[in-house]
Amino acid sequence: MPEALMSQSLQLQQVAAEAMRRQASPHPPSVRRSLPLRVGTRGSPLALVQTRAFLTRLTRFCPLLRDMGAFQEHPINTTGDQVQSRRLAEIGGKGLFAKEIHESLLARQIDFAVHSLKDLETVLPPGLTLACTLKREDARDVLILSPALRDKAKALVAQGHSPLDALPFGARIGCASVRRQAQLLHRRPDLRFCLLRGNVQTRLDKLAGGACDATLLALAGLRRLGMEDRADLILDPELMTPAAGQGIVGVTVREEDRELLDLLSAIEDPEARAVATAERALLEVLDGSCRTPIGGYARLRLKSQPSGRTHFGDRELVLTGLVAREDGSFHLKREIVGEPTEALRLGRELGLSLKADSPADIFEDHG
Repeated sequence: MPEALMSQSLQLQQVAAEAMRRQASPHPPSVRRSLPLRVGTRGSPLALVQTRAFLTRLTRFCPLLRDMGAFQEHPINTTGDQVQSRRLAEIGGKGLFAKEIHESLLARQIDFAVHSLKDLETVLPPGLTLACTLKREDARDVLILSPALRDKAKALVAQGHSPLDALPFGARIGCASVRRQAQLLHRRPDLRFCLLRGNVQTRLDKLAGGACDATLLALAGLRRLGMEDRADLILDPELMTPAAGQGIVGVTVREEDRELLDLLSAIEDPEARAVATAERALLEVLDGSCRTPIGGYARLRLKSQPSGRTHFGDRELVLTGLVAREDGSFHLKREIVGEPTEALRLGRELGLSLKADSPADIFEDHG
């Protein structure tokens, strides 16, 4: 086993052993936490798949945790899932996918919570913290086409055309994301849009039923559900800037729960933490809600002249930020490059640059 994995395994085993010792103690300390630990999550198929992948990761290096039955899933029905007939912006924003989960966390009904990071608000409720980010899945968006368009569109792309050129004039796009809508309209103002919300299968069923000509989904979700074959046309980040945090799973806990913070630090992915920090810092500065088309995508690339001085010594962080109008009439995209260890500063700096050169009304009325 590589040295890093061995270190993680030992750390997890130590935490598990301590948990067992406390469970067996006839006089446990008053702050002892009983097992199983309760894992809060949305109840959608994708959320459950992500939660189980997280638990598999957590127990991989320490079967003792699994054998103890140390974890128990707690699906929670969020407001964001309950209301499907309106955009998130109209009912309170993307935080509605985490509101009830975080209320349960603060009320000690669960011990930690698993989220799609792109659905997590940038400022968490007091007392909670983002304890862990897992390795990023592919962050790109994909176009999924109706059966009537699929073959012809794929043939056009195979001939060298842009994926967006494969959409017929005036095509009707099912979409709930103003970020996606703004970027498509900037390049294709002829496109028409209708609201399409729900879990992945629900949206695919509506598309197949003729609700629209095409829709967009995150490739990460399709891959985690084993449905990558449903992605007809993959959109390069140069063409469609992803959402901040897209493809990353994050875990929140109470700040006071030091044992859980130690446990989760053993499976933290440093690259995911760096890019997530940059993207979320960008989003926080822009103060964007679901009404503001904002994209944020960070990645690490090899330096032309590696320094070798830090953990990321041979790589640099590249952050792309986007601000737009919902109708595509304004579209500003910029990039910043720096050390991964400066992810927070880079995100804030790029956010301030974009905000300074964007019309003020884009950021108004977010209440």
